[in-house]
Amino acid sequence: MAEQVVHVVLLALHNIALVGCAAAPFYNRQLVLRRAPFGPKLYYELDRVVEDTLQGNMPYCLGFITVLWLTGLGMPLSYLFFHGELREVHVVAIVGLAFKLLFVVGMMVIMLVIFAQLNPRLRELLAGFSPGAAADAAKEAEFFANRAHRKKLCEVCLGFAVAVLLFSALLGFQG
Repeated sequence: MAEQVVHVVLLALHNIALVGCAAAPFYNRQLVLRRAPFGPKLYYELDRVVEDTLQGNMPYCLGFITVLWLTGLGMPLSYLFFHGELREVHVVAIVGLAFKLLFVVGMMVIMLVIFAQLNPRLRELLAGFSPGAAADAAKEAEFFANRAHRKKLCEVCLGFAVAVLLFSALLGFQG
């Protein structure tokens, strides 16, 4: 019974983290699409809210990916703890796991680029703008170019998150 309880808790947390990993880029995309009709012209108050919202998701993304890894490792380790060996897994489940891990690592690389490179530069550029003042054209162009790059990366990340969800279904294959 204890083994089942541990497995159910780990699986539930893992699934919540999976959904969180997909939800963040999905909702970020929705916000960016709502901002798009205003074009690549700075509207300080609007762009401040957009940046604060998008960049405020970083702790959630990092938390979800951490829970995903910990619970993903915890499930086979709990089986090992209770049985003294790793569970035999069908080749279809192994392929699903390999692809799932590949896409999770891809998501982490995208997060690293966004959180370590793009977001700090966007924050720096936005700090140079002020409400009611005309924005420097070159800095405004760089700001929106960085935003466009981040948007593309977030769309890829969303695709990777959906792939992780899909390949997770193969892990239960018993054949």
